[in-house]
Amino acid sequence: MLVEGIWDLSLFTPLGKMKAVVELRRQDDGTLTGVAQGTGEEVPLRDIVLDGSRLTWKQTITQPLRLNLVFDVTVDGYTLEGTSKAGRLPASKVTGERRTAVEHPA
Repeated sequence: MLVEGIWDLSLFTPLGKMKAVVELRRQDDGTLTGVAQGTGEEVPLRDIVLDGSRLTWKQTITQPLRLNLVFDVTVDGYTLEGTSKAGRLPASKVTGERRTAVEHPA
């Protein structure tokens, strides 16, 4: 499944709706790398795993609070939906739309 590209995410957290932008790229060895931008910071994504249409990753943010987040989403073409979990806090709903896709060379 193609997940590479720039994604506009909406997170529905206990602190209210938040926006983030995630960029995913595939390296020459096939591994996925990425960064997330939101609330004035850019952070790397860790442990990115694509299993069929299920995409998971981890990231650490410092704004508005320092949190270790675990994302678990399902990708369907140009949309995604799932959750983000921060420790013992309840899971937050995540939705997203792909802004641009990165095509693989033929």
